[in-house]
Amino acid sequence: MRFIGNVIEKLQRHPKRVVFPEGEEPRILQAARQFQALRLGAPIVLGDHAKIKEVAERNNLSLDGIRIINPAESEDLENFTKRFYSLRREKGLRMTEAREALSQPNFYGAMMLAMHQADGLISGASHITGSVLRPLFQIIKVAPDIHTASSCMVMEVEDTRVGEGGVLFMADCGVIPDPNVEQLADIAVSTARLARHLLGIRPRVAMLSFSTKGSASHPSVGKVQAATAQARHKAAQLFLEADFDGELQVDAALTPEVAERKLRDSQVAGRANVLIFPDLNSGNIASKLVGLVGRANSYGQILLGLNRPAADVSRGSSAHDILGVAAIIAVQATDYQKLYPGADKHLPGD
Repeated sequence: MRFIGNVIEKLQRHPKRVVFPEGEEPRILQAARQFQALRLGAPIVLGDHAKIKEVAERNNLSLDGIRIINPAESEDLENFTKRFYSLRREKGLRMTEAREALSQPNFYGAMMLAMHQADGLISGASHITGSVLRPLFQIIKVAPDIHTASSCMVMEVEDTRVGEGGVLFMADCGVIPDPNVEQLADIAVSTARLARHLLGIRPRVAMLSFSTKGSASHPSVGKVQAATAQARHKAAQLFLEADFDGELQVDAALTPEVAERKLRDSQVAGRANVLIFPDLNSGNIASKLVGLVGRANSYGQILLGLNRPAADVSRGSSAHDILGVAAIIAVQATDYQKLYPGADKHLPGD
């Protein structure tokens, strides 16, 4: 709770509006209730008013201070539909299809985010990843000069010797199944930027593999080696002060004693606070293992590289997890252009 407690304190000084498209989900309503009670900002939940009120009553939750919008009955539906149509008509979208899409909470929430009616978006508690990402990629899109959208998990473990006082950033755990060299380098740099933005520390980025500095030979090892070099170059171009090393096995990345035996003269080995996985299989499995077996607090997936702040939470997330993600997304919104200069300058369809 140390990390998320600090995030909450920052947000209380700069409250934000967060939209939750899954307003009929009990965990979402619980998180929205806590978000409002902690004075973090204004929660907005989407869905059928009657169903939301029924869920709230069943779970003994007050809806005071929580704004409820039914997209299908919203006064903004017509304007949102026209905006979405202008974005997608070259792709063959018809006006009737645009209206049908914007009647759905995830599309409506993405348009609220794009139109500055919300500062951040949280979804995924009852939807698969594709249903969350598709509206965001079609409406929000990626930030200027960003080539790769990805995701990151922020893990808070009890052992403060791990990572940065017990906090680890792990990526990509939710978007790109098999990143190529350039994508892997982009993921590393984006995650390092997020770590620096949230913690104000120098990121120490371990590019993970089953090999440490040539202890094994395989094409995937070569990919990690090449991505490490590219990440250093990209970070230098962005004037991002961070250390990158790879390829490293996870014990060499996190444990000083192992790092001492396997390699020396590394600013990262044994001290990593950012872990970059070679593919989605390893990243997703590892993040869930740390959360379940290590009993870590898990916050994510924080989406990286989008033009506006958003997150795709796991269907296994608790209300506490969702609250933590909402706080992280809202804090990002306070100075999002520090993460992505030039982000959020144009509205959809302009």
